[in-house]
Order: sequence, then C-alpha cells, then structure tokens
Amino acid sequence: MNPTKLLAALTLVASALPALAEEVVVYSARNEQLIKPLFDTYTRDTGVKIKFITDKEGPLMARLKAEGRNTPADVLLTVDAGNLWQASEEGLLRPIQSKTLQANVPAHLRDPDNEWFGLSVRARTIVYNTRKVKPAELSTYENLAHPKWKGRLCLRTSKKVYNQSLVAMMITEYGEGKTEDMVRGWVNNLATSPFPDDTKAMEAVAAGQCDVTLVNTYYFGRLMEKSPNLPLTIFWPNQDLKKQASGVHVNVSGAGVTRHAKNPDGAQKLIEWLSSEKAQNLFADANLEYPVNPKVSPDKAVAAWGSFKQSLINVKEAGSLQVQAVKLMDRAGYK
Repeated sequence: MNPTKLLAALTLVASALPALAEEVVVYSARNEQLIKPLFDTYTRDTGVKIKFITDKEGPLMARLKAEGRNTPADVLLTVDAGNLWQASEEGLLRPIQSKTLQANVPAHLRDPDNEWFGLSVRARTIVYNTRKVKPAELSTYENLAHPKWKGRLCLRTSKKVYNQSLVAMMITEYGEGKTEDMVRGWVNNLATSPFPDDTKAMEAVAAGQCDVTLVNTYYFGRLMEKSPNLPLTIFWPNQDLKKQASGVHVNVSGAGVTRHAKNPDGAQKLIEWLSSEKAQNLFADANLEYPVNPKVSPDKAVAAWGSFKQSLINVKEAGSLQVQAVKLMDRAGYK
C-alpha cells in the first residue's frame, strides 16, 4: 500500500478507538463508604477515573516509602494533621501551587509549605452529662484539671493520635510546663482508666460512671444518631474572648500530592475539587464533620450543635510537637 494511504488508514483507525480515560490513584486512610460516593461524583463530572486503595495511615505511608519512584499513588488522603505532617517530613509529598486551594482552605488548616491541605474539620471538644453538669460549671480544657472534677472525668487513651495532637497543640499555646500540669490534673481527676475510643468514653458519661469527657465531634454525632435520648450534649471550651482564650482545638482530614505521582496535575485537580463547594457538602456531611471551605455551611445535624470559635494555631503543630506530647503524657501518667 502507498505509504501515504497507509498512514491515513492508521490515523483513521486510531481516531476510531476510544481514548484511554485519565486516571488518578489515591491511597486513602478514610473508609471506602466515605470516599467512594465522592469519587463516583468526580468521575461523572469530569470523566477522570479514580482508583483507590484504603488502609490505615501507617501502612499506607510505609507502602509509599517502600514503593519510592515506582509507586502508582498520585494522592495521599488521610486523617489528622499529625499524619499529614509526618508524610511531609518523610518526603512522601510534593509542594503544589494552587490559587484555588489557597482560597478554599484557611491558612491554619493547611501546610505552610503547601504540601498538604485540610479537606474537613473535626473539633475535639467537651461532652457532658446534662443530668449531672450545668454548662456554667464548664469553661476550658485547662479547667478540667481543677480538683472540682476529681473522679468526674473520663478520657480516651493517650495512645490515640487525636489526644496526642490535642496535647501537641496545647504545648504550642501554653508551653510544656503548663501543659504538663494540666495533663497531670486530668489524670488525677479520672473516674476510671482511659477508654479505647471516644464512643466508650461518652457511653460511660451517659451511664453516670463519670460526668464529662473530651471527644471528636463526629463521634458525638454518630452516637446521638444511634441513641438520641442519651443525656449528653456538647460544650465549646475556651470561648471567652475577654480572657483572650484560644478557641476550640480543631484538626483536619486532608490530602497531598505524592512526591512520585505519575499524574500530578490530575492529582492537584482532584484535591482542588474536594475543596470546592459542591464536594465539601458531600465530604463533610458523610462523616458529620465541618467543611474546611468557609463558604460552605455544615450539615443541619452538625449546625444544631451551635457555632464556636476555632483555635487559629496551625494544625501542623499537631505533628511537629507530637513526640514531645507523647513524652509529656507519659511523664504525667496518662496511659
């Protein structure tokens, strides 16, 4: 066949074949039921296929390190700023420049070096038994170390990253000495040994085993959906502006583009979309969290808990001071 005709024939065949769909690969420490509806929506809107693998954050980061340049992952999606900070420190993420993310994600909820961005907010706050505690008795995290709470406090174990992050943020705010005194006070006031999770701590409060605890807000939401008649409610600590209190300690779930991403542009576009108004409603509502994008209102069930002032300390401190926080809790006897 004439070479010109052959080339024309091959071109015609190639144009008739379906183009390979763009794909973004996500390593996710968030459960499949929380993220799959989001990814399905993104694929419908853009035609980009999302392939994802779910696991705990530790194994996912270990996998990224082991795979190195050969990793298929374009995005790391995980919970807690401490984990995101660690991924950045271990060289697993790359900085990205995005005006969209700068606009959609407040400065204290993203990495100052632009390697990761918060996508939903969880507040670690006080939950109390409405039959045994009056709101006027409550004020701050520090106040729970006061002797008046002796035998009335329940806590989740210090082994969980959520409490490690809370203490790390308090070290940033108050310094190590004052924070250690506070944690010792908490330990002295415990009604029983720390619980393995937030839900069990709240159930103990509801049962009268103790009067007050510290939890992530979405655990409260899940428990009250299941058992709406429990005598529990939320109190927002550190809100007294006259005392220049810092506000409620918040943390994030978030994402970054992996250092060796094969599709970094597609990865960035996905993260930008996850910060958009459309996606934020889906992303935050699925787990009873708060949207990170200030233009988006929380789910009605979440909004019913009331508004609060957030601490504006950058959540990266949850990671950078995590080792100090763990040592401090050990010294204070917080198990």
